Amino acid sequence: MKTDMNTIYQSALNRGFTRRDFLKMCAVLAASVGLDYSQTATVVHAMETNKRVPVIWLQLQDCTGCSESFIRSSHPKIESVLLDMISLEYTEALSAASGHQIEEARKHVIENYPGEYILAVEGSIPMHDEYLMIGGVSAKQTLLETAKHAKVILAYGSCSSWGGIPAAYPNPTGAKPITDIIKDKPIVRVPGCPPIAEVMTGVIAHLITFGTVPELDHHGRPKAFYRHRIHDKCNRRAYFDSGLFAESFDDEGAKQGYCLYKVGCKGPTTYNSCAEMRWNGGVSYPIQSGNPCIGCSEANFWDNGPFYTRLAKIPGTQTTINPELVGMAVVGAAAAGIAVHAAATAVKKHKDENKEGEQ
Repeated sequence: MKTDMNTIYQSALNRGFTRRDFLKMCAVLAASVGLDYSQTATVVHAMETNKRVPVIWLQLQDCTGCSESFIRSSHPKIESVLLDMISLEYTEALSAASGHQIEEARKHVIENYPGEYILAVEGSIPMHDEYLMIGGVSAKQTLLETAKHAKVILAYGSCSSWGGIPAAYPNPTGAKPITDIIKDKPIVRVPGCPPIAEVMTGVIAHLITFGTVPELDHHGRPKAFYRHRIHDKCNRRAYFDSGLFAESFDDEGAKQGYCLYKVGCKGPTTYNSCAEMRWNGGVSYPIQSGNPCIGCSEANFWDNGPFYTRLAKIPGTQTTINPELVGMAVVGAAAAGIAVHAAATAVKKHKDENKEGEQ
């Protein structure tokens, strides 16, 4: 039997939140979905009137990395998401129940909240059933059964978005992304290995606030978080433009924080919010920490060549130059500038001397 859920505001009050605490939470949510501070009232109204949303979280061929990332969200804090915004009814990683009890909880949501619940999927789907069974049912059948009455599906991580590491050559399980299985439901891809925690919670916040999926790019990813290449916002971008590159991980350039493009950085071809939002509460991200981007949010990243080998050219972007030529061009431009400055100085000096002679 269906039971009514409290509104998000009521749930927050029941947990001891003050009105002030609630408004602060709404301000954080507004920022997480890309709204201006003046639009916080929109979020407040949604949180006061909308009920907590039931969520079923399936873990298929995965490493649990997406779940681990999700529970480390700091803006908004994960306890606000789990206890106030959503009702996480099924998850292998976080549920206290197990076995028949947890499977009954999943079926209860499907039967009692048709068209209302969110389905989050972590991990790829094996086409060969024997590789993954859940409660005696194949992963594919479990996905089809759970997706049938879902309002929207969130493909959390590169495995559910693209097939990920399980789909890497030679792909013995026949791993596929969920978009190859489900064709009749809105699907939001949130790729990454794993995705950034605040990106994961931000997508849920948008769904709860507006009741619709966020604006997506042509790959089905939310534009708010996947609109820029990491290269565009990278803290090492100035070194790239100046032709200053680390040649190896232990040379002087690496110690000075030079661009990591020559040691394999895939930032120029990778769309994600790493350089803007960063990880662990905004502390850092791989490139800032000294490791090249491996392009983990892009399709087939595992099979796209060695992680630490530079691509000669980068198709489909504005970065199609040879980094050696960048340095030469910068040096040449600097030399030309010096020459022009010297010539201008000489002309000025000559004019000044002529004026003194005439006097």
